[in-house]
Amino acid sequence: MEETNVSLKLLINRESRRVLYAEASKDFIDFLFHILVFPVGSYIPLLKKQEIVGSFHNIYKSIENLSSAYLQPNVKKETILNPKVHIADVTGDDVPLLLPNIESSTSTKFYRCASSSLGCDEYVAYDFSAICPWCESVMNCEVSFVDLPSATNKYSFSESGYVKGLVSYMVMDDLEVKPMSIVSSTITLLNRFNVKETAALEEKVVYLGMDEGVKLLNASLQSKTVLTDVFLLRMEAETGSQIAT
Repeated sequence: MEETNVSLKLLINRESRRVLYAEASKDFIDFLFHILVFPVGSYIPLLKKQEIVGSFHNIYKSIENLSSAYLQPNVKKETILNPKVHIADVTGDDVPLLLPNIESSTSTKFYRCASSSLGCDEYVAYDFSAICPWCESVMNCEVSFVDLPSATNKYSFSESGYVKGLVSYMVMDDLEVKPMSIVSSTITLLNRFNVKETAALEEKVVYLGMDEGVKLLNASLQSKTVLTDVFLLRMEAETGSQIAT
């Protein structure tokens, strides 16, 4: 998959210097939901050491520095540091690629040993070099994995990804997501955000590539004002001044 660019329409309150919300299409919502699929360990290499909150980086570095002699025979350091996650085929290939170097698969393979012993039937493995605990043979015989219904079997879907593209979605500053259609009125919104002067509101279209995807991931792990931190504050830093009030 090639890197994609996704657009967001931000509604900014210039007085409070906050992004009130973003109007987003299916692409961005698919991306947000997609990052929950990946293991935490797959995020660490994407973030700079000084950006990681808490102690996750120390766990990651400990595994890197630990000799393989201390690991169980069936445990590979590379599997822990760079986990590969299975993603159900219903997502297809339409989820925007906004995070680099996270390996995923839409197919899962399992292996068993070639023995017909009843005891061996209890065991399957992800790795074709695994050893059967019952007969101690190499588990290199692939078995079939039954996935969720997809366009390749008896069912088909008109759209892939996680959400439908029939409506636009509202993404709050803290990444709460809801369909735009449930917003009752503009007045309700203004009251919710305590906006007294509509003249202070400004719309701004921004675009996300991999750089912004990583920044958004990082901010989501430590902030309740993700859109403001990633887009508004960055725009102010680039222009060298605060948004005018």
